[in-house]
Amino acid sequence: MLRTEVSTVLRTELRDRIAVLTLDRPGQLNALGSETADQLKQALADLRDNDDVRALVITGAGRAFSAGADLGEIESFTAPGQFRAFVGRLTEAFALLEDFPKPSVAAVHGFAFGGGLELALACDLRVAERGTRLGLPEMKLGVLPGAGGTQRLPRLLPPAIAKQMILTGEPIDAERAHTLGLVNELAEPGAALKTAEALAAKLTAAAPLALAAGKRLIDHGLGMDLETAIAYERETVTVLFSTEDRAEGLKAFRERRPGDFRGV
Repeated sequence: MLRTEVSTVLRTELRDRIAVLTLDRPGQLNALGSETADQLKQALADLRDNDDVRALVITGAGRAFSAGADLGEIESFTAPGQFRAFVGRLTEAFALLEDFPKPSVAAVHGFAFGGGLELALACDLRVAERGTRLGLPEMKLGVLPGAGGTQRLPRLLPPAIAKQMILTGEPIDAERAHTLGLVNELAEPGAALKTAEALAAKLTAAAPLALAAGKRLIDHGLGMDLETAIAYERETVTVLFSTEDRAEGLKAFRERRPGDFRGV
């Protein structure tokens, strides 16, 4: 069953156990403004404890994923503090997405520039159509990415490649991004959303508690030394051993059937 919630700049659709969040400013190439950041935060809050949702897909309406931050809104600022607050709203929204307990997939088409790419970087996985361009062009405007781009991109790409993209402002295409590991799957033109939903469906088949724990282990473990991270892993899997889903997973494996996981 499909349920849709409509706001001015962000649409949320529930498809089976996947929530599809669509940036919905096609006339502005889905430029990201304060309203988008606020509505993304609200959508994440609404979906966090919704047991009917086990994965997110984020996409953009029209011919592009997102052109980046809303330059019209930025040009209206008269003081640095206003820009700082604007960047802070985007940064907070992207951090909530990155820390969201359910996995997320960005479905990218056309181009993802600036804040648009930063939004995709905050997702766990990325699908992009062939020919899509991805870049952080802020250097050409005399500034730098300010919503996580200078920090997340070097954690997902070889640092020298990330430096080249940030310091030159030049984009790369989806094919190269896939070769470098920034994009998980390539889609044919027009098929990014379908491909992302298929990938998200694989995630929703997993045990929710294990899925959230696996995401948390990877994200947090990367900031720890190896010995501490392995200890963290050991404690986490010990907790999962006591769950009903773990027992169901073993039973399903022995019976050669998909697991009926309930998140308990």
